[in-house]
Amino acid sequence: MPAMTYTLRWPDASQTTCYSPSLVIQDYFAPGSSYPLPEFIDKLREATGIANERVRAKFGFACSRASDQLGAIEAEVRRFSATPEARVDVLSFGPA
Repeated sequence: MPAMTYTLRWPDASQTTCYSPSLVIQDYFAPGSSYPLPEFIDKLREATGIANERVRAKFGFACSRASDQLGAIEAEVRRFSATPEARVDVLSFGPA
C-alpha cells in the first residue's frame, strides 16, 4: 500500500510533516492550499478514516501510526481553535 507524507504550516508559521498510510490525502487536500481549521480537521478525519479502512481491508487492522498522527494534529488544531480566522496551509506531499 503506498504511504505518503504531507507537510502542514500552522497559524504560528510552525511546520509539521505528517504521515498517511494511503494516498487518499491527495483526494482531500491540494499543495499550496489553505484551509480554515474546522474544514481542515473535518476533511482530515474523513481522509484518515478512509486510509485506515484501506489498511484494515488489506492487513486486517487499522494503522495505529495514522491514528496517532490524527491525534497529534487534533491537538495542534485545538491550540489555535480560539482564533476564528486561523488556517492550516498544506505545503507539499512526499514519499513516506
